[in-house]
Amino acid sequence: MRQLLQVISARRYTKSEDVSSASSFSQKRCISWFREYTMPDDPDMLGPEGMEKFCEDIGVEPENVVMLVLAYKMNARQMGFFTLSEWMKGLSELQCDSIAKVQQKLEHLRNLLSEAQTFKGIYRYAYDFARDKDQRSMDMETAKVMLQLLLGKHWPLFAQFAQFLEQSKYKVINKDQWCNILEFSRTISHDLTNYDLDGAWPVMLDEFVEWLKIQRGEGVTSLESRGS
Repeated sequence: MRQLLQVISARRYTKSEDVSSASSFSQKRCISWFREYTMPDDPDMLGPEGMEKFCEDIGVEPENVVMLVLAYKMNARQMGFFTLSEWMKGLSELQCDSIAKVQQKLEHLRNLLSEAQTFKGIYRYAYDFARDKDQRSMDMETAKVMLQLLLGKHWPLFAQFAQFLEQSKYKVINKDQWCNILEFSRTISHDLTNYDLDGAWPVMLDEFVEWLKIQRGEGVTSLESRGS
């Protein structure tokens, strides 16, 4: 079905796109393409409906992590929306002004997730991108979805951490906690032997370690004993 949708979508474009896909980047062509996804009364804002159509055209599910990487390249401010200036920033850098060119860059965008420093930047960006702009912290439901997207396949303890969050008192995650979750996932071993309870981790992560040790039937050092 997806392949059929892609074929139908491609029919909207003339053979000139085949020529343009191999040619140099055109700002005019890029702006014209952007406006295929916007409404006449707001031509400089691509919203949720346009985003869904854009994702369909390039053959990517909206919840695919590659869309987050693309938003990062655009420095998009709000999930589900691209402004014209954000679109031009990202696609000018990628030299993309057509469906075909973006599709050719998808593997490159995915590969950025394998670069440690770039992934760190994407992870930090995701916090402000996904949170409700009226709130300083990210609500827990959004946080769990984003953590699954970014860490679910790569952190051996993610399933346990997600279960801990489900059972915990926490309703939101602040930015310090968010950033430290990534650091924890990168540096602390699966058996927790290199975790220092007296380290500078947020209390949330101390509580996770204590919870996990209880789940494993291991002895724990109460947080109260160190005055937390």
